[in-house]
Amino acid sequence: MNDSELSAAEAVRPVIGITSYLEQAQTGVWDVRASFLPEVYIRAVTDAGGTVVVLPPQAVDAQAAKRILASLDGLIVAGGADVDPRRYGQQAHEKTGAPREDRDAFEDALIRAALDADLPFLGICRGAQMLNVTLGGDLIQHLPDEVGDERYQLGAARFNEIEVSVEPGTKIAEVYGDDLSAKAPLYHHQAIGEVATGLVVTSRTEDGIIEAVERPDSTFCLAVQWHPEEHEKDRRLFAGLVEAARARIAAAGVDRDAARNVKEHA
Repeated sequence: MNDSELSAAEAVRPVIGITSYLEQAQTGVWDVRASFLPEVYIRAVTDAGGTVVVLPPQAVDAQAAKRILASLDGLIVAGGADVDPRRYGQQAHEKTGAPREDRDAFEDALIRAALDADLPFLGICRGAQMLNVTLGGDLIQHLPDEVGDERYQLGAARFNEIEVSVEPGTKIAEVYGDDLSAKAPLYHHQAIGEVATGLVVTSRTEDGIIEAVERPDSTFCLAVQWHPEEHEKDRRLFAGLVEAARARIAAAGVDRDAARNVKEHA
């Protein structure tokens, strides 16, 4: 790739899909079920140089999920409600929220298709938990049972910000660069329990609670249980996703050019 082609690739704004809720919402005279995604997710991606497509829960099969992702350059599975414990073979804890089967099924299909396609992936909070469950891991259903208090989810939309650090030599460490620490706004009463085969843990709290995982077999597959979108001054994870998406776009262009040259000289 020459300098002009490299500059063109760097100027591309990759299209990043972000999963969302279906919630009852009021606007004007309307009180209807609607797709809902906090704006901070959108700003986090656009600040990092991407363009956002919001993905509401809907019934899809594997082929439909594959077609959705074919139109995207990267995928974020966003935070949200508790994952249905039946998906990882447990009975619901009394503090586990009512299952959101539509979103669970939709995100499961998207994650599987994203991994198959090696699409750049970022899981946030519930997104990290869905990645682990989809790959065969399970969850701790209520962290206060493990740590004795509610420090991981204070309630009333109050994030508990702690310092986290990530393991050197990992993909997330590559994204973070010289500073392997981050301010992590926490808001999760559940957490990754048994880690799925194929994932590696890249960050834990002092309590031993897993806060970040990644999948080494993928080009870019990171997931954190904190909420990086809440930090306007730290967009490193989103920048990493966008750069991975740009690299994928550039590689696809090189592959197309190579195939065209082979055909022309055949």
